[in-house]
Amino acid sequence: MDKVKLGFVPTRRSIFSAPDAIKYRGLTVERLREIGVEVVDIDDVNDEGLLFDDSHVQPIIDKFRAEGVDGIMLAHCNFGTEYLCARLARELGKPVLLWGPRDERPEPDGTRLRDSQCGLFATGKVLRRFQVPFTYMTNCRLTDPEFERGVWDFLAVCNVVRTFKHIRILQMSTRPFDFWTTMCNEGELLEKFNIQLAPIPMTELIQAVRDAQADDAVMAEMLAYIRENMVVEIPEDKVPEVAGLAAGMKGLIDKYGCNAGAIQCWNALQAELGIMPCAANAILNEMGIPIVCETDIHGAITALLVEAADLGRHRGMFADWTVRHPDNENGELLQHCGPWPCSVACEKPRLTYPLAFDHPGALTAEAKHGELTLCRFDGDNGEYSMLLGRARGIDGPKGMGTYLWVEVDNLKRLETKIVEGPYIHHCVAIHADVVPVLYEACKYIGVKPDLYDPIEEEVRAYLRGE
Repeated sequence: MDKVKLGFVPTRRSIFSAPDAIKYRGLTVERLREIGVEVVDIDDVNDEGLLFDDSHVQPIIDKFRAEGVDGIMLAHCNFGTEYLCARLARELGKPVLLWGPRDERPEPDGTRLRDSQCGLFATGKVLRRFQVPFTYMTNCRLTDPEFERGVWDFLAVCNVVRTFKHIRILQMSTRPFDFWTTMCNEGELLEKFNIQLAPIPMTELIQAVRDAQADDAVMAEMLAYIRENMVVEIPEDKVPEVAGLAAGMKGLIDKYGCNAGAIQCWNALQAELGIMPCAANAILNEMGIPIVCETDIHGAITALLVEAADLGRHRGMFADWTVRHPDNENGELLQHCGPWPCSVACEKPRLTYPLAFDHPGALTAEAKHGELTLCRFDGDNGEYSMLLGRARGIDGPKGMGTYLWVEVDNLKRLETKIVEGPYIHHCVAIHADVVPVLYEACKYIGVKPDLYDPIEEEVRAYLRGE
């Protein structure tokens, strides 16, 4: 599972009980560590380990930057000091979780010790004044299930934001001529989002393959993986080409400091290597390095975000929305020539030939059924959005390539969304419900969430802890 660091900022206000604030600081950080969160505290900033004075802000900023925190939790251990929270949050520029422990019953004489909920109302307003986006976790007890769920969802949001802000994609050759759908605006992606491309020509990729094939240790490891995880049904002299392509792409990913890749699947590659790249893509996808087809840069971005939303626990499946189910009015075939990682399959994948080409190197396997998230980051005319929704695996006719029949609530509604755009026929599926996490992450990355089913209130209710 991906590791995420949480900066823990307990805060108090002077007119409420300092001892109770200190007590809840300790209880909260203890609970966070109990559920497995990597916490960076502020215990060394002052004697109380709490934020309540302007002199505390800069030392906290310095510590969190040095520690590389991915997000901060503003824990209102009593009312808290809202303007200090806002100053700190704006300066750090990290995702913010706003929360406070539920207040106890008032004392018999009517006095109250903390008023944490009231402080949350104040801080929410001031964060908005400072134009700081934040995630609100409901005012609950440390032992309530919504506390643990909310914290882990926020950490997943932080992971999406961290991933989005550090995307560099290896672009292996140009898009195929016929695929005008996969064109992208490289300059705009850089200017708007700091998404960087590392473009290389096909000749450099082929040389990387040949260099990899000259490394006996690298080839032995890659060939062993293929033999163990795939049923080989292609000519034996083509298996080293598959292994070499996977190793060559991995070397280039490392060389250019990339975290994903997009490859021109056809037809220059076939003239040079005599194979399709699908199975080689699948090998890197299993490593957590998304490699997508047809030089679909937006698809590579989608793949990174979807896996980040699941904290790297499952691998994504880069797919075509392909044809409608012959018997189920809301069924659809997700399919591609064979780039899905072996771990998503319900059977041992066959290394074979694809549907529409005569060259070997594709995988054929049905993916596991179950609940899924479908997602597509895309844009045109200067506007970007993220299509989001749920689906479930269903039975259907046998397919070629890596495939899964899925059912959605209303396929006509989804179909219209895709056609009217800004989306195309590509998406990423994952065996997890990450719709709420991606929806929440959109507020931090400047992308509009676009739900293809009318579930926004349900998603927002979930995020509220309901």
